[in-house]
Amino acid sequence: MLSLINTTVFVALLVLAAGTDLRTGRIPNKLTGAGLAAALVLLAPSGPAALLGGVAGAALAFALTFPLFAVRAMGGGDVKLLTVAGAFLGTGRVVPALLVTAVAGGVLALAEAGRRGVILPVLFRSRQLVGHWASGGRSGERLTLASPGAVTIPYGVAIAAGALAAWFL
Repeated sequence: MLSLINTTVFVALLVLAAGTDLRTGRIPNKLTGAGLAAALVLLAPSGPAALLGGVAGAALAFALTFPLFAVRAMGGGDVKLLTVAGAFLGTGRVVPALLVTAVAGGVLALAEAGRRGVILPVLFRSRQLVGHWASGGRSGERLTLASPGAVTIPYGVAIAAGALAAWFL
């Protein structure tokens, strides 16, 4: 029964976050805060090991995504939503969720670039960004979400896809 409740809450949270991100371009702190609290409350009856697994999953998700926020390559709401997903998923499913999220985000970004008619400039700028990161800032261009011409997407949709894939698969 608890598993059904956890699944229902997790799915509802992700659908709400993705829908809000689509409509407003933001994932509210109230939603991520309530989501993290819900994850921990739902894990508590399963014992200390389950609760610790949720805390560790949240910490791992945060540790892997916060650097992207720090360099302005990911929004804060996205990091917080991934942290919540990590709490629900635990350490064993966080990395697969992040990988599927990254692929879904790439597909979504290409679709948005295609819709705007800017696929080639986006691909060129991506090459510049990778060159900058790979060289430790010695070559390429440092780009952020605020850079002129940046194609932003509602990453909450990609997060929902990645987290749900990790949850159900």
